[in-house]
Order: sequence, then structure tokens, then C-alpha cells
Amino acid sequence: MPDAPMLGASRKVKLDEAAFGASFREALVHQSVRAEQAARRRGTAATRTRGEVSGGGAKPWRQKGTGRARAGSNRSPLWTGGGTAFGPRPRAYSFKVNRKEQRAALRSALSLHAERGSVAILDASAFEEPKTRQARALLQEWGQARPTLVVLAPGELAAARSFRNLARVSVRAAEDVGVSDLLGAASVVFSQPSLQQLAARAASRSAT
Repeated sequence: MPDAPMLGASRKVKLDEAAFGASFREALVHQSVRAEQAARRRGTAATRTRGEVSGGGAKPWRQKGTGRARAGSNRSPLWTGGGTAFGPRPRAYSFKVNRKEQRAALRSALSLHAERGSVAILDASAFEEPKTRQARALLQEWGQARPTLVVLAPGELAAARSFRNLARVSVRAAEDVGVSDLLGAASVVFSQPSLQQLAARAASRSAT
């Protein structure tokens, strides 16, 4: 069963084998990361068609006799200031990945960190008030590479404020952490409640 060090203490914490002992499934991880990144896209890019740009409805010049190419409207995509043909329109980029595949990808990402030894556990109750110096000392003592993802549970506000000002350290709530967040971090720190929540998600059990 994999284990992880407790920051600021000499003991180690056993990790859930079901969540942190899985094999890496590259195809599912790739699919889940694409889905998460696509869902975060705003999809607000837009251009105006010839029916939406301003311009006169009159024919610019008569059909024949001018020596110029015929033209029916100055709102044509061929004209400067005219509409755009086949330009981007507001859309949703998200696509669905079924829950079983999402959990398998999450297990893969967690297990990869456990295999590398880049997981640590934090006692968030040690932060009675925000102390960035204390947070920095814990990470320096651990000695893992950054960027570091710190995963906390609701109510651990003092710990969140202690870590959020550190360079190349991001703080996220357990319910918001996705596969792309885990893979984008060189090391991960979990508070004990957030570890239970994420392990329950990955192992398809109800968090308690």
C-alpha cells in the first residue's frame, strides 16, 4: 500500500490502495484532460455576418457599363468592412466523458504521483491564522519540485491563505480538482479531509 509523508512531522500516512494504486491509463487520462480543458473554454468568439454589419441596401453601382466588376452590396465578405463568411460563432466546446472513465483517469493521475513519491499530507489545523512563512518552511523541508498543487477542504481558510501567495503554488478545493490539475503539478499536498474526499471520488465511494 502506498504512503505519503506528513509535512512537519516524521510519520507517514497510508494512502488508499484503490485510489493511489492503479495503473496509468493514458488514453482515458488524455480524454479526461481534453474534456476538462474544453469545458473551461468560454466559447465567446464571434464575428458578424453580412446580415449583421452596417451598410446600405443599395447597389453600389449599376450592373453594366462602368468597367468594374459587378457588385450587389457593400456588406459582401469581399469588401473591406463587409461581413465575415464562416467566422467563429458563440458555441460550447464541452463534450461528455462518462463517470466511470473520469474516475479511472483520476485514479491514474493520483497513482502516478504516489508512484513518484510526490504526494504529501498536510495538517491544516496547524494553521490557526494565515502564515505564509510557515507554509514556505513546510514545502522547503519536503523538498519536492514545483509547481505544487495544494488541495484543501472547505473551512481550511487559514491554510489556503498561507499557501496561496507562494510562487508556483496553487490552492484548490477538493471538489474542484480535476485530472488536468493533478498532471500539471510536479507535486501535490493534500489536507487529510481533502485526501479522503478525493480518494472517495476516485474509488467511486461516497465521501463522508
